[in-house]
This record gives sequence, C-alpha cells and structure tokens, in this order.
Amino acid sequence: MNQFIWSFLCGLGEAKYLNRTFVMDLNMCLSGAHTEDGKDVNGKDFRFYFDFEHLKESVPLVEEGDFLKDWHRWDKKKGPGRMTVRKVPTYKVTPMQLKRDKSNIIWRQFDGKEPENYWYRVCEGRAAKVIQRPWYAIWKSKRLMNIVTEIAGRMDWDYDGLHVIRGWKAQNKKMYPNLDADTSPDAIVSKVTKLIKEWRNLYIATNEPFYYYFDKLRSHYHVHLLDDYKELWSNTSEWYNETTAITGGKPVPFDAYMKVIVDTEVFYRSKAKVETFNNLTRDCKDGINTCNL
Repeated sequence: MNQFIWSFLCGLGEAKYLNRTFVMDLNMCLSGAHTEDGKDVNGKDFRFYFDFEHLKESVPLVEEGDFLKDWHRWDKKKGPGRMTVRKVPTYKVTPMQLKRDKSNIIWRQFDGKEPENYWYRVCEGRAAKVIQRPWYAIWKSKRLMNIVTEIAGRMDWDYDGLHVIRGWKAQNKKMYPNLDADTSPDAIVSKVTKLIKEWRNLYIATNEPFYYYFDKLRSHYHVHLLDDYKELWSNTSEWYNETTAITGGKPVPFDAYMKVIVDTEVFYRSKAKVETFNNLTRDCKDGINTCNL
C-alpha cells in the first residue's frame, strides 16, 4: 500500500505541476505479499481504504468512468475543435518536458517491465525538485477510521500499544537472525513488563496470525487484539452497510490491508508505545546491516 501511495501521489503531484486535472481509476490491485491466500487481488475499490471525498476536495480530479463518458462525446467532434491526445510511453519523459504541451489530454502509459512501469519513476532525478506530492490529500477511509475510534473508545482512550512484526520477516533468518527469538512469547513478556506498567490496557497491533500467541501477557495486562472487535465489520455493522452501498449489495471482505490500517491507527493513538525494531529486537527494520542507512 505504501508503494501504491508513493506512485499515486507522484501522479497527482505531476498533474498539479502541469496545472491539469488528474483522471483516476478507482480500481486497485493488492499485492499477494499481504493477502491472506498469497494471491494478487484485482478490482479492489480505492474508497475501501481512503477518503475519496476528501481527495476530490483537495486536488483537481475526475473519476475515470465519468471522464470516459465525456471523452467519447467530445471525440465525436471533427476539425479544429477535436480533442488532442499526447501519449507518453515512458517515464523517461519528464514533467518539465511536458510543461508547455498544448494537448488537451496527456496520457502516460507504463508499458515497460518492473521497475519501469511505476509512476514514482517520473518523480525521480531532476523532477524530484519540482514535483511536490500532495500528502495532505490522502486520508484514510472514514469507514475504517470509525472502527479505529470505536476500538480506542472502548478502552476509554487510555491504553498503551505494542507493535509486533513477525510473519515472513521472522522466518527469514538470513535477513533477520534474531527477530523470531526476540518476539517469542517469553521474550516479549520479559521486555514489555520493563517498559509498560502492569495491568494497563495493552493493544497489540501485529501480523502474527495465531490469536493465542500473546496469552502470557494476559497475566500482566488487559490485552486487546483486533480480532476482539470483529463485530465492528460483521454483516450487521455500519461498516458493512456502507461498503455494500458502494458495491451495490455485494459483501466486501475485511481484508489484510484493512486490518493493517485499523491496527496501525489504533496503535498510533496509544500512550506508551513499544515497537518491534526499536524495543524488542536487535535486528534492523530492513534487514541485516541496514540499521544506519
């Protein structure tokens, strides 16, 4: 998701630099690296994860479906009034080179192989000095943030946070030689009890799939996990009603990307914070020998 945002905001920043309206496809493809079955998932709606209304208020933007309807109507014109299109087949054509282009539509196409088919490449090099990514335009979905507010509220906004990263990183002993041992149940108890007062509400944000993995902490804290709040996205929830309104009644799975957004936002709102790579392990966040980069 971070890679998507890095490229997406590059595109928005380029449109702003060129004083143009950005045409946006709401469909997203989620990488299988973070889906529950390990497979890429196409056709996810941007509005499930981000606040589209705020985005539209923040930058000149039009949804692709609406734009194409108008384009087909405009394109029927013949002669001088017809729409002109400039197709840009490579990221190597810089925003500065397009600044004076008079075409009605500039259509960037990313047909190359990775990493040449990512929009963020447009904002590298000299372009990095002139393109400003509009970070202010990106807010998390209100539907997900309502869940965050509800979870924090049930703990009276008085809780501490523990962020435990395991998953594939804990399995990769070459890049992370200590992570698995440093985030074992016993090791976590030993370190957390030195950092957080006992019997506080403790919210654990984690990618560890085994629910009972943190049970030893329950002898010291009132432990809260995201799965304790499943009713907030069940088929009787407000979130469910609002997302099915987008899909025309088709149920929306509460996927791993949504869980990470909620988990992270609840953790950010905690008082004392214990993090994996700052507090629990000697390993570097990006693997061995990267701590000082």
